[in-house]
Amino acid sequence: MTATESTSHAVMVDGLTKTYGHGETLVRALDGISFDVDPGEFVVLLGPSGSGKTTTLNLLGAIEEPTAGRLQVGQHDISALDEAGRTEYRREEVGFVFQLYNLVPSLTAMENVQLIAEITGPDAANRALAALEEVGIAERADHFPGQLSGGQQQLVAIARAIVKDPSLLLCDEPTGALDLDRGRVVLAVLADLAAEGRTVVCVTHNSTIATMATRVLKLSDGRIVDDVHQSDPVSAGDLVW
Repeated sequence: MTATESTSHAVMVDGLTKTYGHGETLVRALDGISFDVDPGEFVVLLGPSGSGKTTTLNLLGAIEEPTAGRLQVGQHDISALDEAGRTEYRREEVGFVFQLYNLVPSLTAMENVQLIAEITGPDAANRALAALEEVGIAERADHFPGQLSGGQQQLVAIARAIVKDPSLLLCDEPTGALDLDRGRVVLAVLADLAAEGRTVVCVTHNSTIATMATRVLKLSDGRIVDDVHQSDPVSAGDLVW
């Protein structure tokens, strides 16, 4: 599977603002950030807790609505979608990978992935197996989550995210529950997916993980304070934290 090719930016963010509350209780989680992401970039959103990185990810995934500004993913103006449009966008265009794997414990790895494949297109079984093969976990297709290590469960979760061939893969601390060795395996898979042309945006507070990205956006107090392009990112296998 390959991501849809495009000559335009994969993501365009202009003046994106997100606030909560009002008056004296107003919290400005994002303060007018702007950036573009090209297809196939592996972007890390780096910053401490409360910097705005998870809010940015939630807005990119249409989990939350922006207070102001414009957000476009591919040909979709996310900031202009109604709730039905946002739901369709999440279902069709975005793959989510979270710190907790959220696999259905009573379903095998294959069935967990096929469940998503069935609601997003035809030929679900073959697509599910192809996704498991793409992340290198197909040999465990018939195993239940309880029979898999944490790293293996996260690989199944990534297969589930990419089975619908999303234009954007969003990852929120995908190695937060893993030890170093298993974390390296998961990060290597994400890097490979980006190298194949998928656009990957990953949230982390771990500056070591950021060294393997092709681009790092550093956030602080709801603002982008640095935008670093890395022409020679570190291999996942060489990471130590």
